[in-house]
Amino acid sequence: MAEEKKVTWLELFYDLLFVAAVATTTHVLLHVEKGYIHPEYLLKFVLMFIPIWWSWTGETMFINRFGQDCMHQRIFIILQMLFVLVLTSSLSVDFDQYYLSFLIGYSGVRAITAIQYMVVQHLEEGDKKTAARFLGTCFGIGVLISFLSIFFDSWIRYALLYAGIIVDVFVPIFGRKYLVKAPTNTAHLLERYALLTLILFGESVVSTLFVLQPQKGDWNSISFSIISFILIISMWWQYFENVERKVNKSIQGTGQSIIYGHLFILMSLSMIAASIKLMFIYEIHYLFILYFVFSSVLLYFISTTIVFHQYRYVQHRLKIYHLGLFLGVLLTFFIINMIVVVSNIVIMVELTLFFIIYAKITTT
Repeated sequence: MAEEKKVTWLELFYDLLFVAAVATTTHVLLHVEKGYIHPEYLLKFVLMFIPIWWSWTGETMFINRFGQDCMHQRIFIILQMLFVLVLTSSLSVDFDQYYLSFLIGYSGVRAITAIQYMVVQHLEEGDKKTAARFLGTCFGIGVLISFLSIFFDSWIRYALLYAGIIVDVFVPIFGRKYLVKAPTNTAHLLERYALLTLILFGESVVSTLFVLQPQKGDWNSISFSIISFILIISMWWQYFENVERKVNKSIQGTGQSIIYGHLFILMSLSMIAASIKLMFIYEIHYLFILYFVFSSVLLYFISTTIVFHQYRYVQHRLKIYHLGLFLGVLLTFFIINMIVVVSNIVIMVELTLFFIIYAKITTT
């Protein structure tokens, strides 16, 4: 049984810095041109989101395995927070103009995490020492590759930047044989990702409130907001009821399904938050918004299903017919909407019904 590890106040403060980063990145999806989101902005959203997720994940995983609420680790986290501020201020669709500050912010965050591993490996013994040395060395290599992009222009610097990020992201997968001997604290890991997920739910609520502007305060906007809020509550209920009651937090492992699965959970939540604004505020082509919003919901459904399945108590694990039911409901709504043009409110009602069914079956 893993020892209990509590989330510290500094960790919660650290999370707050990512609120602005996530909100800024989500805003990229609101660049509508002739009824569409240009593929360039969809790509930029992904390329901006991954470094944010990985910056937060890197420090969270260090704290999960080696974190102690002591003075020197507090100082490391506070220094890292300064680089997070630089990173956040550099998030823009005009990426070239802010590239240097973005690189400094991201490299600073990841370098401090790598340094922490190298420091702690002198304090640990056995498998934990091996894991710390492996992660510190490989993360340092990833940071170095990304930082070398400062010496290049055009596409070469972006290639090096994301080559370093890819190395960083895949290091835990290739080093699984080391990490499985120094398992994560599953309860702490789930709690940390649940807290970050809560931030993204908050972004969806803000999107709902945005619809209720004074100049939009008619019954159409009120109805749309109420339906959107019920949808968000259904998603919240399904996610947090599973985290709290349906998963076995005593399972030990590398936590990789939680880590990588939450990239897609968090990304899909940002997409759903953007969809709420897009469907009500902007003039969006019907087929585009249909594909965009249903793809966002499908991504969320698949990623939450995968993340929770491995950690569910055996008696609570879903069967294959459950998967068929959920996909069937979603596909039926999508096909109907392809055949018959419906209003955005109807689409929101359909998705709300889907999440109510999803929450009901997966939490009882």
